[in-house]
Amino acid sequence: MIYSRNVGRAKIYNVLEYSGPTHAADFVFPELDVKEIAPHLSWLAPHHYNRRLERFIVAMQLWVMHIDDKVIVIDLGVGNHKKRASERMNNLNTLTPLWLAAAGADPKSVTHVIVTHFHPDHVGWGTRMDNGQWVPMFPNARHLMPKVDFEQAHAAYLKGDKGVISGSFEDSVLPLYEAGLIDLISDGDIVAGCLEAEAMPGHTPGSIHFRLQSEGKEAIFAGDVMHSPLQIAMPHINTWIDAHAEQARTSRALFLKRAAERNALIMPVHFGWPHCGYVRGDSVKGYRFEPAEPDARGE
Repeated sequence: MIYSRNVGRAKIYNVLEYSGPTHAADFVFPELDVKEIAPHLSWLAPHHYNRRLERFIVAMQLWVMHIDDKVIVIDLGVGNHKKRASERMNNLNTLTPLWLAAAGADPKSVTHVIVTHFHPDHVGWGTRMDNGQWVPMFPNARHLMPKVDFEQAHAAYLKGDKGVISGSFEDSVLPLYEAGLIDLISDGDIVAGCLEAEAMPGHTPGSIHFRLQSEGKEAIFAGDVMHSPLQIAMPHINTWIDAHAEQARTSRALFLKRAAERNALIMPVHFGWPHCGYVRGDSVKGYRFEPAEPDARGE
């Protein structure tokens, strides 16, 4: 099933690479006392937390946006046949390319690819294996990537760190750079003529989210400023992989304030069903997550 939503003149699909109860609380949120989850189970379960396994449900997904004459893919999942240390990412073999095509994003039609930050589950489908070589998955697209993250990863790679971002720089980003397909993005840039880049450092040094405004409506492609909607109700908690803890909290607080004030549809990468929604409330009374059902359930 392919799901879509309309934001102004944009039509947006989410394409799931996979989704399931994969993360124990003390793994994904090491600062969290598991007892603190209990008051939130009534709305976290069953789509964001599995009670039987006591694990958070985490999705791996790519967003596809059609607007005007553009076909834009936002964040690139894990990818197939990539060797990764994490068992849940290692040597996947999914039908993601077919599912992308079902959302109108076959490899040759994509005009722009946008990466919110450099982690292996956000760059993987930048390349595919072809006759033993990693080649661009979307050869006609400009690949728009955070300048800070790219420059740090590239510098580390040139110094001999072949394992930078778990090896994904070498197999998923470097081939794009060598093909001349990458443009580097900074805070305030207008991307693909329709998205405004807003810096959200903390999860990685160069994390960026992308703001869409169209016909009086707004959406934000949020990357990993949050991994679970629990972080809307409890914005102080960080994941184990947030590079700069205090900066991550500051960025998350700013994100929640902006999203609530703008009535923006937020589209993170890892939320469970329905994978996106709205931030309600304020910093004084607290925030809550309001899920947003899709506009269309099949095409």
